[in-house]
Amino acid sequence: MQINGIHHVTAISGPAARNLDFYDRVLGLRLVKKTVNFDDPGTYHLYYGDADAAPGSILTFFPWEHAAPGRLGVGETQETVFRVPQGSIGYWTHRLVALGVPHDQPVRRFGETVLAFRDPDGMRLALVGVAGIEAEKAWAGGDVPAEHAIRGFHGVSLLVADAAPTGAILSDVFGFRKIGREDTLIRYQAEGEGLGKVVDLRVAGGFLPARQGAGSVHHIAFRAADDAAQSEMVRRLAEHHGIRTTEQRDRNYFRSVYFREPGHVLFEIATDVPGFAVDEPAESLGQALKLPAGLESQRARIEALLPALA
Repeated sequence: MQINGIHHVTAISGPAARNLDFYDRVLGLRLVKKTVNFDDPGTYHLYYGDADAAPGSILTFFPWEHAAPGRLGVGETQETVFRVPQGSIGYWTHRLVALGVPHDQPVRRFGETVLAFRDPDGMRLALVGVAGIEAEKAWAGGDVPAEHAIRGFHGVSLLVADAAPTGAILSDVFGFRKIGREDTLIRYQAEGEGLGKVVDLRVAGGFLPARQGAGSVHHIAFRAADDAAQSEMVRRLAEHHGIRTTEQRDRNYFRSVYFREPGHVLFEIATDVPGFAVDEPAESLGQALKLPAGLESQRARIEALLPALA
């Protein structure tokens, strides 16, 4: 059975060590994969997630030491939103204050409490208090107690000039449905419980287009159970919406195709298989630098280029 939702979010950051400190120490996420940008192997590609490195929990970064700041604008992800237990918003508010993390006051959005904040590069993030997830497995290997730990993605919000064309892709291809609206925010939600089930479209006609840089989300990946499910999504995109994807690309831990949706946000369709334990034991994810087979012969040179993480 196809499980619809977000697979991962990939963003751009500044220095890798600073990025690791924030997402590992401050947010308490698990570093589940330490590899390189396959197209720029002198740069890390860092993956953070939950205890199981499950689809719907994975936030990845291309950290460039001297990346210029991005500019938020139309055609970009405005906010990446994590789930925490409903009773944990108070804990997180105090934690952000104590650690000097820029944040807003909690607000209500679609009946849930939302705490927005920013990472060291200005990337817009938020925590949503969700009822009934206290018993979900949580990563307890960091500084955040398991009872307050992040439980994967709630969803993302996208800044678009016109919601309808993007909404059509979300509904027809990815199995989301429109469930409500608050002011300029239109909510789409995938069926069932679990991670990464929400995409909010914020209508912002007349805004400047986005400019990618540090703090920007590069793309959003949606789940496909396997190659067959991905092929069906590719077919629907072409036949129903006149959109062609790239050829399939093997990312070692999933297989991907990419396309620019009508609102200009870069979307990916990523398979759940083979997963992040394909090249190292699940219990030691993220501890060793993993390289694709084609780059293994260059390991010494690549390791010399990469900056220290601690």
